[in-house]
Amino acid sequence: MAGESTARKGAETTSQDGSFTLLLFASASSYAGDIETLTLSAPMSLRDVFATLEQKFPGFEKKVLRSAAVTVNLEYVDFDLDGEEGEGLDIEIKKGDEVGIIPPVSSG
Repeated sequence: MAGESTARKGAETTSQDGSFTLLLFASASSYAGDIETLTLSAPMSLRDVFATLEQKFPGFEKKVLRSAAVTVNLEYVDFDLDGEEGEGLDIEIKKGDEVGIIPPVSSG
């Protein structure tokens, strides 16, 4: 599976040739051992991003992705993990892109 990563905690990352930035917010970061930023190889489909996260952090799909919002370059992506057509999952993430995993947030 393509997509070796470099983890950085709390640091801004500059995209390298052939890579994109994956930002993990709130409980997504917590589930990934407090990793906030990953740099992954590009190009890669959103489906492959999710598979990479599941491989690195078993259970990530069920515990985080099923209820999370996802952005690509600050625009929300509509995806269905259970959809036969894989709505949104085939979006190609290109070098220099920024993908965000945003779990639900509650306030009190």
